Amino acid sequence: MTETLGWGDYLTIGIYFAVVIVVGILSTCRPNRGSSQGYFLAGKDMHWIPIGASIYASNIGAPMFIGLAGSAAASGLAVTIYEWHAAFFLIALGWIFVPVYVSCGVGIIGFY
Repeated sequence: MTETLGWGDYLTIGIYFAVVIVVGILSTCRPNRGSSQGYFLAGKDMHWIPIGASIYASNIGAPMFIGLAGSAAASGLAVTIYEWHAAFFLIALGWIFVPVYVSCGVGIIGFY
């Protein structure tokens, strides 16, 4: 079974890469890049939508679609336990990064 990409597929991939490059270039031209506040908080000038999209994109990837689906087909309960362990690591990371955000003077990110 041989599958090929059509013109619509190539167009979608091209548009995706163009958008990613434009966003990257615009992000590098923004001020407040030389301080911890600028690095961690984007100069306190970022809307909540890109923050939420970044958190979601960091969590969803190939392991979620391929690895967990295969593991669920093979063992069922193991996938649930794997996901429950993630909560403990997220809490631990919160304890590590919250002091950094507090020292930068952050309140609730994106809701100023």
